[in-house]
Amino acid sequence: MRIHNFGSMGVNPYRRQFDQEMQAKKPAVKQGQDKVEISATAKELQQISQWTVEHQEKVRKLKEQVQNGTYQIDPAAIAKSIYKFYFEN
Repeated sequence: MRIHNFGSMGVNPYRRQFDQEMQAKKPAVKQGQDKVEISATAKELQQISQWTVEHQEKVRKLKEQVQNGTYQIDPAAIAKSIYKFYFEN
C-alpha cells in the first residue's frame, strides 16, 4: 500500500490568520484627491544656480585644454598654494 502526499496536504493553518492580519493593516481608502505643494525654497533649489553653470563651463574649458595638450601648469602658484595650506593656517 502506498500513501501519497503524506503530511501537509497543501493546507497552511496560518494562512487564514495571516490574511486577517493583512486585511486589518490595509489603510482605509480616502475619498478625494491627494495634494502636493512645493515650497518656494525647494523650487529655488531645483533650479540650476549661476555658480553651477560657471563651474561647468570652467571644467569644460579645462578638459578641452588637457585633451588638446595646451594646459599650462604654474609651478610657482602650486608651491605657493601648498605653502599657504600647511604653514599659514
